[in-house]
Amino acid sequence: MTPDEMRQRAIDIFTKRFHCSQAVLLAGQEKMNTVNEDVIRAVGLFAGGLSGTCRVCGALTGGVALISSLFSRGNLGQKEDPRMWSMGHRFITEFEKLTADYGGTDCSDIARVNWADRQEVKEFYSNPESRRKICVQLVGDTACALGKLLEELPR
Repeated sequence: MTPDEMRQRAIDIFTKRFHCSQAVLLAGQEKMNTVNEDVIRAVGLFAGGLSGTCRVCGALTGGVALISSLFSRGNLGQKEDPRMWSMGHRFITEFEKLTADYGGTDCSDIARVNWADRQEVKEFYSNPESRRKICVQLVGDTACALGKLLEELPR
C-alpha cells in the first residue's frame, strides 16, 4: 500500500465513523500487514483529543501507537528497537507541519468542538461546512505522512 493509498484508506474508514486514531493506526497496520483488532480497539479512546477532552489529536496518537507497536517491546524479555525514537520524532515533526495553520496539535486547535456538548457534536457530524472536513483531510494527510516514513524502512 502506497502512502497515497494509505491516505485514501484512512479517509474512507474515518468517514464511516472509525475514530481518527483508529483510522490512522489501521491504515498503518494494513500497510505493514500487522492488523490487530485488539490494538485498534485500544486506541478508540484516543479520539476527541484523548477521551473527548480536546487534548492531543487522535490522528497523531494513532500514528504514534503504530510506530510504537512496530518498534517497542511487549514484555521485559524483548529488546526495544532504537528506531522507535527517531521514527516517533520524525512523525511528530511532520504532524506539527500539517497542523501549523491550526495553531497546534490538539483537537481543540483543529476540530474546535466541545465533545461534551451534544449539539456541537451533532453539528460537527451533520454540517458539511463544519470543521469535520478539516479533520477528514488531516486524517488522510497524517496517514500519508506515516506511510512515507514507513516506506523508508528496510524491507
